[in-house]
Amino acid sequence: MSDAHRKIGGADLESVWQCVAFYFALVVLALVCLAWFPFALILRCVLSVDAGRRVGRTAVQRVWHMYFALLRTLGACRFDLAELDALAGESAMILAPNHPCLLDALLIASRVPDTCCVMKGDVAGNVFLGPGALLAGYIVNDSPVGLIRAAVAELQRGSPLLLFPEGTRTESASVNPLKGGIALIAARAQAPVQTLIIETDSGFLGKGWQIFRKPALPITYRVTLGRRFAPPGRDHAALQAFIGELQRFYAGELDTHRRRD
Repeated sequence: MSDAHRKIGGADLESVWQCVAFYFALVVLALVCLAWFPFALILRCVLSVDAGRRVGRTAVQRVWHMYFALLRTLGACRFDLAELDALAGESAMILAPNHPCLLDALLIASRVPDTCCVMKGDVAGNVFLGPGALLAGYIVNDSPVGLIRAAVAELQRGSPLLLFPEGTRTESASVNPLKGGIALIAARAQAPVQTLIIETDSGFLGKGWQIFRKPALPITYRVTLGRRFAPPGRDHAALQAFIGELQRFYAGELDTHRRRD
């Protein structure tokens, strides 16, 4: 057999393995979420709010940590999340990443204990993710006033708050215009904002990507710590200046990372 034929055969086998790994990982994900569904419902009924929060967030961290280990073992993904470990045990702060894909919150929650995530209402109503998220006491952003009140309460309780300043997955080349809620929450809770930079070499689960559409594998995900911003003042000018500074930081940092790679 010629070298060319060997290369073609090897490429075909690699392509088959990628398909098997990708769809196997999706099946495992669905089974894990469905298996947790009844337990999360029952625990939410029998446990106190505080106990349910602790159990729910511990389950989220451990399950997703193991799931990402499976993806690494299958050769489907490469993860560089080590910098997140430095955040464990720190005083309450807002964790503010850019938002390239649907996995972003899970990447962070898998490494930072007791993380409280701000989520959209459709996640809360999702049969796969909703029950576990509600048990964990995650905040639904269906009401701006309720969101700010609940977010400040979480920070005052001592939990890190995971909030995407863009409000949705990134649509532009670098970062979407930021929402003002993060400035209000930081000001009212007097909590610092720790920026996080998420990088990936794939559009998988980005805006408009359907979950069953297989990407090229392996996918690389890297999360690094960015600048930590002190909380802004409460007046309108200070809040606007804070958002503007945050916007410029993300744009500059992501552009620098893109040029470096």
